[in-house]
Amino acid sequence: MFVKLIALVLAGLVVWSIAAHSSDGAGRPQLYTVKRYDTLWSIASSHYGGDPRAAIYRLEERNGLAGDIVQPGQKLVLP
Repeated sequence: MFVKLIALVLAGLVVWSIAAHSSDGAGRPQLYTVKRYDTLWSIASSHYGGDPRAAIYRLEERNGLAGDIVQPGQKLVLP
């Protein structure tokens, strides 16, 4: 009986752990809508710590940007 109880508790913990990891939104891309006066530098600085140059590169790469110009209303996928 005790072994069955332990097995049931462990199974519950596994299911709970999988459910918790799948519902944290990590699989869904985060979208950002560019506002007036936004720049890639300001977006990178406000969303990522440290040197924003690496984040700018990732933003350009992820969104297919050829340069650093963004327009208000433009949707960006944040890396």
